[in-house]
Amino acid sequence: MNPGLYAIVDADTLEGAGRDVTDFARRVLDAGPLAALQLRAKSWGARRMLTCARDLAALCRARGVPFFVNDRPDVAWLARADGVHVGMDDLPVSDVRLVAPGLKVGASSHNPDEVSAVLHTDADYLAFGPVFGTRSKADPAPTVGLEALARVVARCRETSRPVVALGGISLENAHLVREAGATAAAVIGALVVDDDRVTDVARALHVAAGGS
Repeated sequence: MNPGLYAIVDADTLEGAGRDVTDFARRVLDAGPLAALQLRAKSWGARRMLTCARDLAALCRARGVPFFVNDRPDVAWLARADGVHVGMDDLPVSDVRLVAPGLKVGASSHNPDEVSAVLHTDADYLAFGPVFGTRSKADPAPTVGLEALARVVARCRETSRPVVALGGISLENAHLVREAGATAAAVIGALVVDDDRVTDVARALHVAAGGS
């Protein structure tokens, strides 16, 4: 994974604000070659999610940005995404490999035990957080902080596993997760700005998180 912004396009957040998901993703991608873009659509049915995922996969391919689908390896595989991202309550990484062979798999973790669990799988990257307080999830895990992030980065270096920092990352603090050693910064809320600012904010976040 290249350094920089791992942009999460959260369909529920966007629709709640009256925003079009595909148009928003296009504006984010106009910021340049990001680390990755992920579609997160917790309340959508499979058919609707697949239609959107196919559109976003095509946009990402055209811009050379890896595209991930949250939670749904079946949708990721059918949409020809680059990968799927799962949490602790989703399918285990080993089962994701069976459902979506050939795709990259990322896994979230929120504490040392969950980090150990992910490192005992063959996940391609590990996401860790929330590093800062977040309002993008209804029931977020406890904030872990920068020191814990740095410790996880050190553990993951032993297996050459990239770490994606997540949770409450903004223009003001994105440089801190880069300094703690995270390869990329996953962002939801800080990207949801006025349409004419989305690309500039995404670009600034990408650079602050270590992208070029």
